[in-house]
Amino acid sequence: MRLGIDLGGTKTEIIVLDESGKEIYRKRVNTDSGSYEGITSTIAGLIHESETVLGQTGKIGIGIPGTISSKTGCVKNANTNALNGHPLDLDLSCILNREVRVMNDANCLALSEAVDGAGAGYRVVFAAILGTGCGAGIAIDGKPWAGPNLVAGEWGHNPLPWMKPEEYPGPECWCGQSSCIEKWISGKGFEEDYVRMTPGLNLEKCPGLTGEQVVSMARQGDSFARLTLERYADRLARSLAHIINILDPDIIVLGGGMSNVSELYEMVPKKLSSYVFGGEAETKLVRSKHGDSSGVRGAAWLWPK
Repeated sequence: MRLGIDLGGTKTEIIVLDESGKEIYRKRVNTDSGSYEGITSTIAGLIHESETVLGQTGKIGIGIPGTISSKTGCVKNANTNALNGHPLDLDLSCILNREVRVMNDANCLALSEAVDGAGAGYRVVFAAILGTGCGAGIAIDGKPWAGPNLVAGEWGHNPLPWMKPEEYPGPECWCGQSSCIEKWISGKGFEEDYVRMTPGLNLEKCPGLTGEQVVSMARQGDSFARLTLERYADRLARSLAHIINILDPDIIVLGGGMSNVSELYEMVPKKLSSYVFGGEAETKLVRSKHGDSSGVRGAAWLWPK
């Protein structure tokens, strides 16, 4: 059997798949993101508990919001800061007494959707997570493609393409750059854009505002919310056109909270041809089949059949 772990900033989930890929166990707990030892203890505890319940051991794959550096062997680029600088795969291998495979969570999403999800049957799958942050992964022939620097798919930390005058200079990003795609098309970026562009509002006045609320207001006719959604769709189209110009994937799969906004699957494809070189864009844009379970399934599939 295969065990997949999806390590998130607030939740850690485990799934167990049998040899046919059928789910036979699942559990989700809060993430102790404040300490590295707390994270490894949580992961090891979930694995021991699942194997005790099922009466057998399995192969382990873990998706993380970062990656293992090929140069240092330690986690880098993780927004769960406690992971950075630690050899997570080696430490867990010692704790669990077997090999543990670790990969970026967006690559796990791409792998899951390529194996038995919305991208099954397509050779090149580009999968984007539009959540609190923004990341992406690539699967080719049913296998994740990370690249020699292990940053393939780090689309969210490139600048927003073809910026308009009113978008300059763009918001600063936690990575040290400004106007990163993540700052515009993550769920957080969507919320902040509504506040920034709506007269009389500021972040202090809207501490509990969510993207779901902004979308709901747009559907109810709020003009500022509708304009925010239209700006978002245009920025997403520009960002995906950049990917089509470089990679030209067979299909683009969206995951994360913003992927649930049904209007995007009508609005964005209409805009793509305006930005793709040559003016033709037939690339399919679809929602992930497995939803927020896709990343954890992909982690399990780090061990192929």
